[in-house]
Amino acid sequence: MLSCKHTTRLLSEALDRPLGRRERLALRLHLVFCRGCRAFRQQIDFLRRASRAFTGHDDGAT
Repeated sequence: MLSCKHTTRLLSEALDRPLGRRERLALRLHLVFCRGCRAFRQQIDFLRRASRAFTGHDDGAT
C-alpha cells in the first residue's frame, strides 16, 4: 500500500497528467483506508474549482 506522502504526490500529479492503471488502483486502495488523504483530495478539488472560478476559466472539467 502507498504511503501518505506518495499518495499526496500522486494526487497532485494527477492534476497535470493522466495516471497509469496501477497508480490509479493503488491510489484508490489507499484512499479507502486513509481519511487524511481523502481530506487532502477534497481540499485539492476545492482549490482547483475556486481558482478556476476566480480566473474565469471554468471549463466544466472536474
